[in-house]
Amino acid sequence: MNYDSLPNDPVMLMSFLNTQLRDHYPSLEALAEAYEFQVEDVVAKLKSIDYEYDAKTNQFV
Repeated sequence: MNYDSLPNDPVMLMSFLNTQLRDHYPSLEALAEAYEFQVEDVVAKLKSIDYEYDAKTNQFV
């Protein structure tokens, strides 16, 4: 899969990423590698709706 297959809507993206992080990936970096996206791009997009990645809980909060 790649970045283009991720949801475009920030809320849907956050939900998708949190599900993937919870169920399949130990870190945002591992998820980014699998989906071929830049961590900074996703972090910036979700920051626009006031969500930030929390490495301790491995989710966007």
